[in-house]
Amino acid sequence: MNSLTYTRYEIIRGFRNRRYFIFSLIFPLILFLFVAGANRHIKLGGIPFPLYYMTGMIAFGSMIAVMGGGARISVERQNGWTRQMRITPLSVRAYFRAKILSGYSIAVLSIILLAIAGVAYGVHLSAGGWATMVGLVLVGLIPFAIIGILLGHLLSPDSLGPALGGLTSLFALLGGAWAPLATGGVFLDIVKLLPSYWLVEAGKTALGNQGWPAEGWIVIVVWTLVTLRLAMFVYRRDTSRVVA
Repeated sequence: MNSLTYTRYEIIRGFRNRRYFIFSLIFPLILFLFVAGANRHIKLGGIPFPLYYMTGMIAFGSMIAVMGGGARISVERQNGWTRQMRITPLSVRAYFRAKILSGYSIAVLSIILLAIAGVAYGVHLSAGGWATMVGLVLVGLIPFAIIGILLGHLLSPDSLGPALGGLTSLFALLGGAWAPLATGGVFLDIVKLLPSYWLVEAGKTALGNQGWPAEGWIVIVVWTLVTLRLAMFVYRRDTSRVVA
């Protein structure tokens, strides 16, 4: 199986997984429609509530999408598919790339659906505003996609669901996806060390904020490198154990 075939296969599997589809696409969209719809005429500091809430839901929904791929990996391990993949010529790099692109395909669809819902509620952004926000969000999702792969090779299917749900909710809460949790002091300094904070900040470029400062890029790069190293180690250990 070559890299392109495997990537296409993974993307198709992602769209066919109904549970994954509901939690990464439908749940954030319904949450936005209900909450933003009930408060569509409210403004927060001059910012329409639908616009403010849309940015948080884009961060939350896309995070669920890229991390949710770990659930499929856990099932693959249980069913023996990991063993079959190990004896193919597929490289570790191609494996990771396919898993990440599969999660990103769902994440992009989640962003599109939330953007359409936002426009329906009166959200207006320039083409440049949309491009900046989406571009930074896609970059900010990289460590979360890798975390999903890492957890998929560490946990069983029974334990992974609650772990992913709890972790994505915790990341979203601390990052301020629903509302700013930290506004100053040491707690804010700690929260800024999380990639979810900068993922939410990426969405807030739609509110007129500037792009990430150097601090944001450093946090995303460090999390990406560390989680990638851990995920590759766990993958090799997991698959070599299966083969043995």
